[in-house]
Formats: sequence, structure tokens, C-alpha cells
Amino acid sequence: MNTSDSERLSSGFTNMGFESTDDMANADVVVLNTCVVRQSAEDTATGMLGRLGKRMKGNSDRMIAVMGCMVGPEQSELKRRFPYVDVWARPQEFEPILETAGMRHGLDPEGCLSGAVPENPNVASFIPIVHGCDKFCTFCIIPYRRGRENSRSPFEIIHEAEMMVARGVKDITLLGQNVDSYGHDLRPRIDLADLLEQVNDIDGLERVRFLTSHPNDMSIRILEAVRDLPKVCETINLPFQAGDDTILANMRRGYTIDQYLEKVALIKEMIPGVSLTTDLIVGFASETDEQFERSMDVLRAVEFEKVHISEYSYREGTFASRKMTDDVERAVKKARKVAVDELQRVIQSRNNATLVGQKYDVLVEGRKRDRLHGRNRGDKLIYLNVPDGLGVPVPQAGDIVLVEITDSSPFSLEADLPNVEARVIKEKVPVV
Repeated sequence: MNTSDSERLSSGFTNMGFESTDDMANADVVVLNTCVVRQSAEDTATGMLGRLGKRMKGNSDRMIAVMGCMVGPEQSELKRRFPYVDVWARPQEFEPILETAGMRHGLDPEGCLSGAVPENPNVASFIPIVHGCDKFCTFCIIPYRRGRENSRSPFEIIHEAEMMVARGVKDITLLGQNVDSYGHDLRPRIDLADLLEQVNDIDGLERVRFLTSHPNDMSIRILEAVRDLPKVCETINLPFQAGDDTILANMRRGYTIDQYLEKVALIKEMIPGVSLTTDLIVGFASETDEQFERSMDVLRAVEFEKVHISEYSYREGTFASRKMTDDVERAVKKARKVAVDELQRVIQSRNNATLVGQKYDVLVEGRKRDRLHGRNRGDKLIYLNVPDGLGVPVPQAGDIVLVEITDSSPFSLEADLPNVEARVIKEKVPVV
């Protein structure tokens, strides 16, 4: 979500007449986009702000802006600690930053966010479709920083997607803290399945994905859309967060682990070959070793393609910070994270090894040294070896190539270009 916000703001600056630079020392405007899902992320942001203050000291012409989830409704303490910051902007509040920059440099920000799409977007890009969250899980700060759920209009989303495709995007991921709840606040009311149908019809777009889902809002209609719409990829991110019912209740997740596993079984039944990923928190308040082992049991039973693991992070302002004790030692949290990593490495190694010899359409996304890289519909990272003297044109970013898998690791697959049948798709984007 933050990546998408940064790209949109950057496009707004470009439309206003600014140019981006990697040279912070000579920049006229520096914007720090922050994430505070975990305390470590907020600590990183405040540390960077401190360094920025020292670097910018004495340069009154330079503008510093801070945006994102670190900027809550109460900003007095932030302003006291960092008086040299010119603009504090909450998530999606792009206008104050652009207006302040415009006034300082004699530029007009009017309309610069209209069609704010990067000039050179990645082949695989993101579009936020719903901001905020109404779930209020006890561990999560997001509803307090990003606010309640607010769905964008389907017209606005489709227009942005069409502009992205016109600039070379082939794979679009629709984003939301709880993407499955999209549209419940719109009138007339629509849902994610309706939006997927509209995005699926965009000419030139090859693939559509969405994340992150909540088990309680993953409807039959959404699953049918994944199953039936040709451009919607068979990938679903479905966080379970904990394998123990008491911990789930304390997290206020709204389901038991049996209910979660029933939803997983339904997904696998409706969408054969689906790629399931998940999120897991280890070391939540008062989690015992036995309760943690139930999370490990879920990992063994489902065998997810990927697991995003977080050590529980105390976040001031959440329900858990007010009513629960962060009493699992840091060393225990780290040990549990290592245990999950090791188990998942074994699962992914075993499952990826079975894919050697299989053929997949790979959307080429870029190149690193002598290898191209891209992903299949199941979001598998696949490296394509490029031998010297290939004798045929090397695929470019935006091409789809049919490959046969020759090797595997826990986190990626490999294929050789001599085994490739290239299927070039419209306008190519140069690989850099």
C-alpha cells in the first residue's frame, strides 16, 4: 500500500513540474513515507527523521514532509520532536504536500493528481481499491492510523488501471487492508467480484490479483470470480495469524481455526491448483509453547506457498496495548520465528522440487546480471538463465514466455531460455 501511495505522490510531483532524484542532499523536497505496523518500522522512520534534520540544518529552502501511518490524528508530539518537518500528512493526504511544495516553488498543484500514474511503472504494479479497515483486530494499529474502510469508485479504479496498461503494465494487484470488503460502503453497493469482472475486461491487461483477504469476508462470489475469470490469477493470501482458538479470540479475529481450515478446504475444492499464502504472528500476548505448536500444525496441514511471519509488536493505542500484557520474551519470539522459517523452508523445498519438468507461462519483469526474472500465475518467482549466443531475441519485460522448470529452491524456480517458446505481448518495455 505504501509503495502505491509513494508512486502516486511522485506522479503528482512530476505532473507539477518536479523531477525525481536519488540525491537527497540536493533535493528541494524530501518526503518520508512511513509504516508503523511494527514498532521497529516506526523506530526506523524516527531515526531517519533525526538524520534528515541534521542534514537539512540551516537550509530553510528545503522542504521535508512526512506522510503515512506514523502520522495519526494527534500530531503535537511529533511536531515537538521534529520541528523542522514542514508538512505532516496522514495516509492518502497528498494535497497538503503538493500545495506546500507548489507555494514554495511557484508551481500550481491544481489537477496534478488527476491521472496520477507513474510515467514508467513496473510491469507488475499495484492499485489501492479500499483504504482503512473496520476489523479492529486487537494487535493492529491500522484502523487508528488509516481510518475506517473507504472504497474508491470503480470508475476511478478502472481509469487508473487503463492508464497503467497504456504505459506497459501487464499484471495488476488490487490492494486493501481487507480487500474482500471492497464496495460495501458504495452506493449502489458492489463487491470485489463485480470489480474483478470489470478489471478482467481491460484490453492489454494479462493478469489480475488482489490482497489482503480476511477469512470472514472471502465469499463464494469472490472464489467464483477467481475460478471463472481468465485474467484473475489463482492466488489467494489468507492470513490465519494464529493456530489456537484462545489466541484468535484474544486477537479478535472473528473465527476459530476449524472455521479457517474449512474455508481453506472450500478454496482448494473450488480452485484446483490454487496458490495459498498466509500471514502469521508469533509471540502474541501470553502465547504459550503449546499454543504456538498449534500454529505449526496449521502450517503442516495446509502447506502454504509462502508465509509472512511477524513477531508480535506492542503498538501503543491498540486494544492489546491497553488490555493485554506483552509478556512473551523477545528471545522466545525470535526462536518461534526461526522455527516457522525452518519448517516453511522444508515445505517449500519439497513442493517446489515437484515442479521441475512442469511448464509455465512466465511474465518477464526484469533482469539481474545474466538472468531474467518473472512470475507465473501462481506468483512463483522464476529465474530464466540467458546463455551467450542464444541466437534468438532475448525476451523483454512485459513478454510472456513458456518455460520448462529445470531447478528449484525453497523460494524460487529456474528455467533455461533454450527451452523457451516466446509469446510476445504488444508493446515491449525495455529491461534495465
